[in-house]
Formats: sequence, C-alpha cells, structure tokens
Amino acid sequence: MKIAFISTRGIPNNYGGFEQFAEYISVGLAKRGHEVTVYSPSFHPYKGESYKGVRIKHIYSPETWMGSSVGSFFYDFSSLKDALKNEDFDIIYEAGYTSIIPAYIWFNVKKRKRPIFTTNMDGLENKRSKFSPMVRKFLDWEEKMAVKYSHYLIADNMGIHDYYKEKYGKESKFLAYGADIHDDFDEKILAEFGLQANSYYLIVARLEPENNIEAVIQGYMVSNESSHKPLIIVGKTNTPHGKYLAKKYGGNHNVRFIGGIYDFKKLDSVRHFSFAYFHGHSVGGTNPSLLEAMASECFIIANDNVFNKAVLKKNALYFKDSADVRNLLNNIYYFIGENRPKFLSGNLQEIKNEYSWEHLVDEHEKYFYWLLEQNNK
Repeated sequence: MKIAFISTRGIPNNYGGFEQFAEYISVGLAKRGHEVTVYSPSFHPYKGESYKGVRIKHIYSPETWMGSSVGSFFYDFSSLKDALKNEDFDIIYEAGYTSIIPAYIWFNVKKRKRPIFTTNMDGLENKRSKFSPMVRKFLDWEEKMAVKYSHYLIADNMGIHDYYKEKYGKESKFLAYGADIHDDFDEKILAEFGLQANSYYLIVARLEPENNIEAVIQGYMVSNESSHKPLIIVGKTNTPHGKYLAKKYGGNHNVRFIGGIYDFKKLDSVRHFSFAYFHGHSVGGTNPSLLEAMASECFIIANDNVFNKAVLKKNALYFKDSADVRNLLNNIYYFIGENRPKFLSGNLQEIKNEYSWEHLVDEHEKYFYWLLEQNNK
C-alpha cells in the first residue's frame, strides 16, 4: 500500500502526540513493506529525505513567522495539494481536522474515489476553554465539515467514537495511540531535577485550562500533603495559561514548575518514581501522556470523564474538582495501600493488550486493507 500521513509536525518526533504516533506507525508499516510517506514542515530540524524506511516530504510552512494558528492552514493546504497533484497514494491519513478543512473543501476530497481519506478526529477541539466563543463556533463548523468531507473517520477513544455516532450518526474506527513498556527506569536521573523516589506528586501536561492543572494545584495546596511532598509540574510555561499558573502559584516552594522534559528516558523515570500522578485532561480522546503514565507504572489520579474512564477503567482514582483532590490527598495512604498493586498491574496489562505499538501497527494495517476492500466494491 501507498500511505501518506498529513498534518503532523513531522518525524522523528520533536513535538507531541500525533508526531509520536506518526513515527511509530509509519516506521512499523514501512518495515512490513508498505510505501509510507510523512509530510513534514520546512522548519523541522530533521532534513533527511527518509527516516527508518519512511519517505519524508518537506513542505514549506509559514508558521515560524505567521504563527501556527494561521500558518498551519497554508502548510496543510500545500501538503494536500502536493499529495493530490504529484503523488499516487492509496490512502491519506489526516492527523486532526482543524487546519485541513479549507483544503478538503477546495479539492472536494469526498468526491474522489482515490486516494481514500481517513481523518483522525483527535479531541473535542470546540470544547477547549482556551478558545474564544468565536473560535469555538468556527471549530464546531470545521467538525461538521470534517464529518461531511472525510471518507472515513478515526476515533482514538471510545468516548470520541460515541460522540460522533450520537451527534452525526457517523461511524468511526476506534484506533488508539500506543505506549512502550519499559524496565530501564533510572533513579539516578531524579537528582537532575532535585527529586527523590516516591517523594513527589507529578503532572505532565500542556498547561491549558482544560487540563485542570489549577484544580489540582488548589486541592493540593489545602491538603495535608502540601507540607510533605512537592507537586512537580512538567510542561512549558510559555502559554498564556502556563504563564498565569507560574505567576500565581510558582512562589509556593512546594509547587514546582520545571518546564518540559523531552528526553523520554528521563521523563519515563520521573514518571515511574513519582508517589502519584495527576492526569487532568478533560476534552481529548486517548491522551498519549496517560498511556505513558500507565506504562511507567504510575499510581494515577485522573479527571473524572468518559475519555479517561474508557482507558483507565477501575485502575485509577478520579476527581472532579479541587475539593475532590484535597479529599483524595488527605486519605492518599489508605487509597495507595488498598489499590496500588491492583491499579499498576491492571494498567500494565491494558497497555500490553490494547496499546502496545506493535499491536497498533497490526490494527492500522488491517484497517487500511479494509479501506481498500471497501473502495473496490
């Protein structure tokens, strides 16, 4: 099969979840003999024409001077134009819909028999509180257009699948992200960040309102644990909300913003040796950082929503607000004593069965073959 991945920030991954997914799945498919292309923006530091058997197609992106919010529309348009005019792909995998919709409409992709367009709908972008009402209304329109113009949809979480089924009557294929299980955690790495094993609470997230970081901070600060174990927050503070959080809470010596950690071995070790891990994401699908926390054997306290529960099931504690966080932390030693072995082993088994990268390469390959069969009927 000839497969293209469009609308990522390129591989090898140096950005985020979609890019990590694109790297693992594209390399895995290439190893199986498929012709795989990943479109990459011109500002990506990797300039090679191939990566581990995957062809890299570099497309000019004005994001560096125009900003990602606007520049990504031009990058996606140019990528899709190239894919349709200069290539002969069987399948185009679209990573998210927020900046590709004008190109979908311009090229009227739904009426094309080939290539087949399958769109990963990602999270519920129109629910993100960081956006203004006008932007959220625009995203709501884009969501409708993505459903209308895509040949097929992909949902990375059963909660997302159910949302599109209920709202639009449209089926989507459940295909999740993945995570690697490690056994090479290094306690010595903690010294670099001034940490000691099992002596800190941890958050790893983009510092955005919908990730409920402030609720965790507020609950932590009024709990008994605020004087015993620090709360470590991993993530860039250069977003508006990140700057707000760092300014408001960074003066508390037990609330520590340590920036991003992009060495995965270090990050996995920081996760593994945490006393407990907070996952506050509320509007996404299956968040890669949650899977990585599960694979790193974290004791997880997650925001109470359908997306997180679809992944964690009964293998986590859940909170709705800062009061829940306070109450959980005030009783944390009881909860950990009662549940830690069960939660950790349950989450590891879930990763092995449903979220290993090799399993997900299998699932994507089967799905792509199915798409071709449907197209030939």
